Amino acid sequence: MKEFIDIMIEKAMENPKTVAFPESSNVDILKTAQEVVEKKIGYPVMLGNEDEIKELASKNQVSTTGFKYFDYTNEENRIKLAEEYTSKYDEFSQKAVIRKSKDPVRCAMFLLKLDKVDCVAAGKEYSTGDVVLEAMTIVGLAEGIESPSSIGIADIPGFTGSQGSMLGLADCAITAMPDEKTLAGIAISSADTVSTLLDWEPRVAMLSFSTCGSSEHESIDVIRKAVEIVHEKRPDIKIDGEFQLDSAIIPEVAKKKVNRESDVAGRANVVIFPNLHAGNIGVKMVQIFGHANAYGPVLQGFLKPVCDFSRSAPVSEMLGNVAMLIIRANEKR
Repeated sequence: MKEFIDIMIEKAMENPKTVAFPESSNVDILKTAQEVVEKKIGYPVMLGNEDEIKELASKNQVSTTGFKYFDYTNEENRIKLAEEYTSKYDEFSQKAVIRKSKDPVRCAMFLLKLDKVDCVAAGKEYSTGDVVLEAMTIVGLAEGIESPSSIGIADIPGFTGSQGSMLGLADCAITAMPDEKTLAGIAISSADTVSTLLDWEPRVAMLSFSTCGSSEHESIDVIRKAVEIVHEKRPDIKIDGEFQLDSAIIPEVAKKKVNRESDVAGRANVVIFPNLHAGNIGVKMVQIFGHANAYGPVLQGFLKPVCDFSRSAPVSEMLGNVAMLIIRANEKR
């Protein structure tokens, strides 16, 4: 059986896209960009001075063949960028764009907003919070989405669900205490992400300590309202809840606990945690006790695709993240 990342790379190869790498002074970023070219999945755009980037790459035996460059340190380049940006968008003045684009991540987001690149891959030097903030401020959120979020794809040994050993887990990294609108947006984004990346028909379960009214608490009302919002906004998405985890993914348990028709109960392939406490704990328990490989987290909810690397991620993991980013960029197009 092919590894998940190999499948993502093969899918990305079908339609390579232009990827901005703002952290071009990081050697692992350069190695990842080299892999992007060699695997024929995309066209790296390195932000920074071309000569300095090539010198660093040469010192570390990294090939820059196929790289393109945008030198954000050159004021003339920033002025041209600001002129084009302000001719199309009015949320920043030319002076503000010139000033903001001195920062490579911000500059990459401006390039993305202008369709100069298809996606942005960052986070090796910048924190997740920085990447998310700049993407929200400059790129913006997709229509109907209240907040960015993340989804992880877990491959869990010994688990046999509706997608074999695979299960989507959201949100495990971004939104601490979502309200009903935010939770609905997380569910919608997650359904679209697994559909794009994995060609799954999403079946989304909203998790709780209650199954279908077995308990009552004001926090459960948030989950129920979120389900209603998704039904209104996206009636094409199969979503149900509130469910305990076993009711969501184990058919035998669902038969006992869910006394109504459901397209999701016992067959969910995406589970939505009610808050970040549960999500973070849940994904780590799956990894530690279930020995699962968890791919991602995939940032989602933005108008255009952005990914955030873990600062400890090896090049192989970063390449997988970029492959997933390119697949999603194709869907956005």
